[in-house]
Amino acid sequence: MPLAYYFKEPRWIALWAALLGFMLDATDVLLYNLSLQTLRKEFGLTNEQAGLISASTLIFSAIGGLAAGIVSDRIGRGKTLFYTVLLYSLASGGTATANSFGELLFWRGLIGIGLGAEWSAGATLVAESWPAQHRAKALAAMQSGWALGYMLAAAITPFVLENYGWRVLFALGVAPALLTFFIRRKVQEPEVWQQRTEPAGDWRGIFRGIYLRRTVVSTALATCVLFAYWGVFSWLPGFLAAPVEQGGAGFTLARTSTWIFIMQTGTFAGYQTFGWMADRYGRRPAFAIYVVAAAIITPLYGLAPRLFGPDAANWLLFMGPLLGFFGTGYFALFGSTLAELYPTSIRGAGQGFCYNFGRAISAGAPWVVGVIADKQGVGVGITVSAAFFLLAAFLVYLLPETKDTQLQ
Repeated sequence: MPLAYYFKEPRWIALWAALLGFMLDATDVLLYNLSLQTLRKEFGLTNEQAGLISASTLIFSAIGGLAAGIVSDRIGRGKTLFYTVLLYSLASGGTATANSFGELLFWRGLIGIGLGAEWSAGATLVAESWPAQHRAKALAAMQSGWALGYMLAAAITPFVLENYGWRVLFALGVAPALLTFFIRRKVQEPEVWQQRTEPAGDWRGIFRGIYLRRTVVSTALATCVLFAYWGVFSWLPGFLAAPVEQGGAGFTLARTSTWIFIMQTGTFAGYQTFGWMADRYGRRPAFAIYVVAAAIITPLYGLAPRLFGPDAANWLLFMGPLLGFFGTGYFALFGSTLAELYPTSIRGAGQGFCYNFGRAISAGAPWVVGVIADKQGVGVGITVSAAFFLLAAFLVYLLPETKDTQLQ
């Protein structure tokens, strides 16, 4: 195919828009995690308070995700994506104006609404734009925007934070608003949405008939892996930067960012590999392999400073890409499987509710890790995530295998 094809074909334009939206969304969200130690000193935050701010982002993401799912069933996936990108961009700029713990809590809550809303609109847009045999790979590519956003945040944070301060860092988060011009002009609504035979259904339909069990199990599954994920990755920069006597690795900001950047190369590869495995062998086996491996690696990573002593830095460098690969690569499951469990009339609501309600419950993870970190150290705190990874491996087999499902 000529290169121009990938920038003119509607399904590719949908993928680019969702991928870039998710990448820049991730950058805005992760600026907080990477500047955590600076913000703690600036506002005198305890680990528990810092975890509460992260929790607020996740709680409000549930509101954004559910709302965006319902709205996208009515006005379209592309239009909803436009408004979500605009929201999180402006909220990041608002964070730069914060002067208190309460104001930080407010602006990061708005970022959360944008986070949940962008994923719901973007994942549904991509799922409906791509055929069954390539759907998981396309959603894996979209999900890899998270890794790219993490890498972008890790690359710019040390330079901007050390030279210009945290307010300028967050002010740069307004830049994604420029993406809305592209979305508004180029993104087309998927044919399956345009040609739907039924109007947007009552969102409560996801709790009726055969959809009730699917909704309950999917929500429980999302809750487990999101609790595990945020328990590890919301505290990862803090773990690497925290002093050894506090259960951390004792890295400088520059070294922390470097280690995270390297980790995200594994994350990016994990997404792509999962998409291929899920389309080839099925959603459930691919997912189970990933989360079981994550359950094994997480405790080794969190306890590395205690287990390996002076050699911990080398072990963290080695295990980082593996943790990124297995600890995040499975997320494309939700974009593909949730879309395949519901009809077009309630697909946005189904995806938005299951994933983001699970994210709201998982908001307790940063707080739980913060409480444990104050008593046992950050490294011990993040190891609790392993149990939730294992539970997710069981729950995924309570859902039907949806490989090769044609959307209707």
